[in-house]
Amino acid sequence: MRTFGLLGRSLVHSFSQTYFSQKFDRLGLDDCRYELFELATASDLVPLLARHPELAGLNVTIPYKEQIWPYLTRVAPSAALVGAVNVIEFTADGSLVGHNTDYVGFRESLRRFYPLPLHATGRALVLGTGGAAKAVGVALRELGIAHWLVSRDPMSAHLTYDELTPAVLAAHSLIINTTPLGTYPAVDKCPPLPYAALTPAHYLFDLIYNPRETLFLQRGQAAGAHTKNGFEMLELQAEAAWAIWNKA
Repeated sequence: MRTFGLLGRSLVHSFSQTYFSQKFDRLGLDDCRYELFELATASDLVPLLARHPELAGLNVTIPYKEQIWPYLTRVAPSAALVGAVNVIEFTADGSLVGHNTDYVGFRESLRRFYPLPLHATGRALVLGTGGAAKAVGVALRELGIAHWLVSRDPMSAHLTYDELTPAVLAAHSLIINTTPLGTYPAVDKCPPLPYAALTPAHYLFDLIYNPRETLFLQRGQAAGAHTKNGFEMLELQAEAAWAIWNKA
């Protein structure tokens, strides 16, 4: 049985197991299964590998996209470019190779959401500075979209949330949430923005897909903003991961 899975600390929110299980059923792959592996620390990957010699590929989510690096044999150019790993390839020689498909999934999903004429003139605010934010940053640079990072820590970003004035929001038509704020089951949380300053000229993209409409997106919709969640990104990055795990 070829076993694939997701590494993370808390995976109650994840749809990856359902997505891949449905994919295996659709393709008639009776020899494949997808499991959720909650790890207390990134170092728990070592005993996990010993317990599951049948592992054929892994996804990686919060908070291990950067912490998993020391346990890999090497990283592919995509992961080196982003500085984070969300896919682990198991090679025939026993190596563990880290890849990043998050940025490709986000890039292609954003292409379909944020109008091309705005790529050269629009600016983006990226909420968060973790591994997902790094993937988003790479995608934005490839698309030619200027952006600033936002964090509570002034040392790790261009702006703090306290500095997000209505004028700053007016100058940034694209706002991307890469933080876990609003993820199920804590659906009553959202990034601290001056939501009253949003307009129909704004585009809000939330990497979260569970729930389908986070409070971040709901408050954007109430102001007339365009909104999109991370489900399409999930599908696109998952298919890119599947291609990595099954390359000849």
